[in-house]
Amino acid sequence: MPAEHDAAYQAAVSFFYSFIDHSLTRNLRNAAENFDLARMEALLDALGRPHQAYTTLHVAGTKGKGSTAALMAAALQAAGYRVGLYTSPHLEDFAERIQVDGSPIPHQDLPPVVAELRPVAARIPGLTTFELTTAAAFLYFARQGVDVAVVEVGLGGRLDATNVLQPLVSVITPISYDHTAILGRTLAAIAAEKAGIIKEGVPVVVAPQPPEARQAIRAIAQARRAALSEVGRDWLYAPVARSLEGQVLFVWQAAEQPLVDAYVEAGGLQEWEPTRLRIPLLGPHQVVNAATAYAALQVARQHGLALPQERLRQGFAAARWPGRFEVLHRNPPVVIDGAHNRAAAHQIRLTLDEYFPGWPVVLVFGASADKDVEGMLAELVPRARQIIVTRSFHPRAASPQSLVNLVHRLGRAAQPFDDMEDALQAALQRAGGEAVVLVTGSLFIAAAARSVWRAMASAPHPWAALPAVP
Repeated sequence: MPAEHDAAYQAAVSFFYSFIDHSLTRNLRNAAENFDLARMEALLDALGRPHQAYTTLHVAGTKGKGSTAALMAAALQAAGYRVGLYTSPHLEDFAERIQVDGSPIPHQDLPPVVAELRPVAARIPGLTTFELTTAAAFLYFARQGVDVAVVEVGLGGRLDATNVLQPLVSVITPISYDHTAILGRTLAAIAAEKAGIIKEGVPVVVAPQPPEARQAIRAIAQARRAALSEVGRDWLYAPVARSLEGQVLFVWQAAEQPLVDAYVEAGGLQEWEPTRLRIPLLGPHQVVNAATAYAALQVARQHGLALPQERLRQGFAAARWPGRFEVLHRNPPVVIDGAHNRAAAHQIRLTLDEYFPGWPVVLVFGASADKDVEGMLAELVPRARQIIVTRSFHPRAASPQSLVNLVHRLGRAAQPFDDMEDALQAALQRAGGEAVVLVTGSLFIAAAARSVWRAMASAPHPWAALPAVP
């Protein structure tokens, strides 16, 4: 990239971060008054309401919303649509947040978007980084002529900047405890915030939920006369096969259960079978995400989106979502995952046991200080043979020494490193090719490990011939 383009891109990114960025704030207890949809509405009004130029699918949840959104976007693209995908945070490059047809916004295309935003933003006080980033995505999608955009909620749902959308379908992925200081300290309260994306008369597809969360979502859907489809009740699924290359699952409607019964009784020797999906994403939780994405797309098809079944399957098979149980290397096994709460850490344990049964684990852990760090460690430490702690560049990152202290409370030792490269090198030495190196605790830690691994793979060292990260 020419230097002037790179400088202009960095200046554009700096523009977003020059506003209030609550994601960098340690204390969000007064968050309710920080989020005001009136500001977002005013901003979009001034920009000509670009988000109304295309169909949208809106995705909220605690776990899996990014993976679900990525699967949906890939399927829509395979069906021939020009597709926008808006997610956050990014893994390695800010541009990843705003994608069209699977490609991040080119660095040279971001400055013109900022040039449109800048004079409007100057007239609206109190705007936040996320509000402006969201507006930039909506504007870019309109300028690029997308047919449909899949939009991931940033935080919560009810007061999130993306909740100005009037989507074709709303989607809620699994809900667990996260951001409790903002969203509430019970699953019912958190679910009510997430279900704030449900619009009057707009169908909603919901992943399997804990009973308390499910009840809260059902109540809001009923109050807003939104047709509710539940995965696990109306749409059923089952894993079929798995390997480090991906997974296969079946998905079917509840009304098809007698056909599934006959298929199972016949040992699969029938002409009819449930919809078979292949996904490259690993872990039992990704089976749930795929079933949820599939159900949401079927509801979207019922409401006007043309989605040939074979194209949908092709899209699912081609989907990519880096940093989520991503296997960077097979021998020695090196895995990164952006899990950042206890429920996600539990899923990592389950996934490790599926793909690397009986393998010892060298854990490289780092996390944001405002997360349930103790809960994550309680899930991961018992599975680890050795524990290394480190920190990412993020302002909210917990110090390695504070993580050592928490590991000590679990009766284990941990070695601290301030630098990810040192931490990863140490982990590889300790693994000795006989243990899985698992790097997790936050998306920022996963991103740091991915970047370091790329550099290691391109430089001579004792683990020569390591493949470059795609």
